[in-house]
Amino acid sequence: MSSVRLIVGLGNPGDKYDQTRHNAGFWFVDEVARQFGAVFRPETKFLGEATRIQQNGIDVWLLKPATFMNRSGQSIQAIAKFYKIPAESILVVHDELDLPPGTVKLKKGGGHGGHNGLRDTIAAMGNEFLRLRIGIGHPGHRDQVVDYVLKTPSKIDRQLIDDASYQATKILEDLMHGRLEKAMMTLHTK
Repeated sequence: MSSVRLIVGLGNPGDKYDQTRHNAGFWFVDEVARQFGAVFRPETKFLGEATRIQQNGIDVWLLKPATFMNRSGQSIQAIAKFYKIPAESILVVHDELDLPPGTVKLKKGGGHGGHNGLRDTIAAMGNEFLRLRIGIGHPGHRDQVVDYVLKTPSKIDRQLIDDASYQATKILEDLMHGRLEKAMMTLHTK
């Protein structure tokens, strides 16, 4: 496996969406940046906010697209093209309706599952990127999904999401060194 060189958190920009479930990807990359003492800065050429972290001589970019969820692929494509980062070296972090809060799963490839951020990313980059799926739970009926993802989770659910995201940061070193199997085993056996 290629080592991860770009970690993208999916979400919607602006204060209105900051605390909504759909921004779980943003929450994750914010936590990674915090742990590394990195600060996001607006990068107009990448249509988002970006920062760089380093570990053991390995550079990894963190990105929060400012394009809104359904145009995430434009931002990802811009930074990937600029730094010549292949899709296999990209980790896209997103909210996942099919997993309960407190659950995080890592997978390579696959479809979009109705997630507009993934749909646009696949259209722009193909589907060979890694995904870190952060469980937010499901409202129960598909007609409620849009309202659900654009609302703030309960305090308990937010704590479960934050705790799971924090635990998931522990596999980044393995991903940065191309150890996908080890990362999956660590993450999925908790």
